[in-house]
This record gives sequence, C-alpha cells and structure tokens, in this order.
Amino acid sequence: MAGALRRHAGTRAGTASLGLVLGLVLLAGCGDDDPVVVGPSTTPTSAPAYDPELEPAAAVLPLVPDDATVLEVTDFDQARFQLGFGELSSASDPAVLTRFAQQAATRAPLLTQGMLVGSGYLERYGFSQDDVSWEAHFDGPAGEGYVLAFRDDLDMAPVQDASDAPDGPLSGSVVVPAAHVAALGAVREPEESLAADPVLRSLVGPVAAATYLSTTCVDREEAFGDAAGDLAPTPAALLDDLQELGPFSVTLGARLASARLGTGRGDVFVRARLAADLPAEEFEAAYDDPVADPSTGRIGFRLRDRAAAADLARERRLPFAVCGP
Repeated sequence: MAGALRRHAGTRAGTASLGLVLGLVLLAGCGDDDPVVVGPSTTPTSAPAYDPELEPAAAVLPLVPDDATVLEVTDFDQARFQLGFGELSSASDPAVLTRFAQQAATRAPLLTQGMLVGSGYLERYGFSQDDVSWEAHFDGPAGEGYVLAFRDDLDMAPVQDASDAPDGPLSGSVVVPAAHVAALGAVREPEESLAADPVLRSLVGPVAAATYLSTTCVDREEAFGDAAGDLAPTPAALLDDLQELGPFSVTLGARLASARLGTGRGDVFVRARLAADLPAEEFEAAYDDPVADPSTGRIGFRLRDRAAAADLARERRLPFAVCGP
C-alpha cells in the first residue's frame, strides 16, 4: 500500500537527478514575453531546487515566482489512485476514461478539471489530460502561470508540437522533455521562488489529491460570502479573539482535509469552530468535525463533500483562514 500511495515512486525516482538541473528552464513572463530556455542555475542558494521525487505541491514550489499569492496544485495521479483508476492514460478504453471523468467530477477534491480537457489534443497530437500526472496553477501581481507534469513514458515530442502551435492551452509554453514538464510563467532561480521562504515550504508536502496555498489571509467578504454583512454582533465578536494570519494551506485527501496555519497559534480552536458559530452553512456541508492542534497550527476536517470542499478552497470561502480583527 505504501508503494501505491507514492503511486509513481519509481517514476519520480527515475528522474530524481533532474532535481539538480531544473534550473534547466526559465519560463519568462506570464504570457506576453517569449519563453526562454536557458542553462542550469549557477547562483548558490539555500532554497531547494525542483525535485520530482517530492509530492507535487512541494516539488513545484521552486518554480513558482516569489510574488505569487495563490498556488493551486491538483495531483491527478493521486485522484486516480483514490478512485481505483491507477493505470489510467489516454490509451485506456474510452468507456473507462468516461467513468473516471464522471466519478472525479463529484468524488474527487480537484482544484481544476484540467487545462487540457476539451483541447482536442488527443486527435491532434495523441495525448490528453489523462496523461497529466499533476497540474499546478499560480497567480500574482505579474499574472498567471502553470506547470504540468506528464507521465514518464509519454513521448514529449507531440507536447512540444502543441507548445509550438499558435493556438491551444499549451501554446507558448516551455517544454522540458527530460523532466516531462510543460510550463509558463515559472522561474529559474530557486531563490526567486516561493521555495525561498521556509514558512511556505513547511505548509506543503503531504500526500494529497489537491493542495491550496495562499500567502495571505482571507478577508471577511471572501470567507463568508453574501453572509459577511449579516454577522450578528455576538458571533462576530469571535473575530476579535483571532491573531493575525499570514500564509496558510489546505490539503485535500480522499476523506480528510488539513488546514495548516503555522506553528504555535493560540487562536486555532476559535478558528476551528468559526464555521459553526458564524453563518457558513456551505462550509459546514463540506468540511465537518474539526480537530485543532495549537502546537502545529493545524486544523483537521472530515470531508463530507470532496468536490464542494475543493470549490470552497478555490473560491477562498474558508472561515478558518479569515484575517484577524
């Protein structure tokens, strides 16, 4: 079972040496500039380099610009494993692909359905979203970007063709065949990435179908939606007991979710029960039975609705992550 949970432990181990050279690509800009392929990073740094052996959220962190404010990582391999479709690829029986898509839409906590869905790439190039191992999207002041990791036995020449094409979701991306990666908007130097911040590194890494990382807390309007203006004076006073919050993450698994708010938080019990004490019915319908640990700053939830839980994370409707008073 442990080997299965690592799903492609051998896959990642086979490319482990690439962790030393995925300074191999600088993905310049987030859309307007032409991507530039360069050599390995030569700047000494204490920030970790890209390591394909790590779980996707931790692996991609050195490629995400340090001004990004949100990172959303969906591990499709993990979702396939959880739903019993571990060997799925674009070569699978179409009926099996359809069953997985139908189940994933309602039973998996996906932060994206996949940017290649509906692209027509299978007919044009012979690969599809079903060949994507994991997918990361980030956003910040400089714009949006992404990193897609493909299964290790995929011929990357067609992916390069899709990148070279004037249209399609991968148009203009940088493709690194040795790493089975296509990306846009990433950085070359780890010290210019989110991985340079040890606090952010501590918030990602556990095995999960999806990981949501934010460098900022959530304002009341985002956390409580339309009910934000209706907070009654007494429940709203709970917000006065909160400490300020900086970066946080949410990892979503098959049955459980874990919010990581940073170590040594005296307000973690208050944050854990905010959804119950304040108007957040939709949150309670997806996240249930909170358990808090102030020493680690973690709140664990039982997932009642995985798809809804992912939607709420993406929409930042997360009461426990609301900013302080």
